Amino acid sequence: MLCPKVPSFMAYKVLRCQLQQINNIFNCSVNIVPHHGRTYTTSNQTQPVSFVPNSVPPSENELAELQDLIRKSKRLLVLTGAGLSTESGIPDYRSEGVGLYARSNNRPVQYTDFLNKAEIRQRYWARNFVGWPRFSLFSPNVSHHVFSEWERVGKVSWLVTQNVDALHFKAGSKRLTELHGSAHRVECLSCENKISRIEMQKLIISQNPEWRASSIEMAPDGDVTLTWEQVKGFTVPPCQKCGGIVKPEIVFFGANVKKNIVNFVYERVAESDAILVAGSSLEVYSGFRFVNRAYDQKKPVAIVSIGKTRADKLANVKINAKCGDVLSAISI
Repeated sequence: MLCPKVPSFMAYKVLRCQLQQINNIFNCSVNIVPHHGRTYTTSNQTQPVSFVPNSVPPSENELAELQDLIRKSKRLLVLTGAGLSTESGIPDYRSEGVGLYARSNNRPVQYTDFLNKAEIRQRYWARNFVGWPRFSLFSPNVSHHVFSEWERVGKVSWLVTQNVDALHFKAGSKRLTELHGSAHRVECLSCENKISRIEMQKLIISQNPEWRASSIEMAPDGDVTLTWEQVKGFTVPPCQKCGGIVKPEIVFFGANVKKNIVNFVYERVAESDAILVAGSSLEVYSGFRFVNRAYDQKKPVAIVSIGKTRADKLANVKINAKCGDVLSAISI
């Protein structure tokens, strides 16, 4: 595993701190080593616990049906969900037996609680701080690369993702809407100033030089499980411009996707001639409405996702298998 050249002593210190957190949290050995004037990270971490539910491989008939639908499409709209990124090692919420809801009683922070309660913000950012070093290092899997290639050759007209992990961006997708935002950006709720999540990590380190915590349970949006006792003494940096509340530029549970983004995606649905859903149960209405709109417009709907989805009855093709196994078998 290689990371880019470290540009400065301060960045080196930040990276060292992040790697130490990875070692503590995941019981692995990640180190910085010099090589021909550059600085890289190396890891002997074992294969992570799988967050992909059990499934059977797709049948030849299922693949043929999907192949035919995609072959006929000239302007394919793709909608992806957390199930796509489980194959990269990121857990999701709802997968049977392996999702967060099945493994834990922990639930994501509600937006109103984050806004109104300083102790909730403190706990959220402490958990996010500990989880970020590992979360930021996740890499795209075969499905992300397939969609990037389909875009490059003109098959995919637009891709909408419900994920906040930036893996489509890392894979090279450009015609992309991050419906729920990105955990790699931080915004001020007062002056709307934006900084990168890397910058936020540096601010947290500078204001919490003695604070330490570790956890082995990763959550879907990049944070980890910490007790209230572990959070004590953690300081949340305010906006560096106005002193306001900052949060990751993601749509929290209980909040809504901005109307201009919703309308933009509706326009992409109207321009498309088919829609493919990959790795989403569509339980959240923010994604389901676009599939419903495509169905109302009498456009073919294909779904590749393990387990039942909210739109199964709308689908022309439904394959209950791993996204990587299915998408890598499709030729265009």
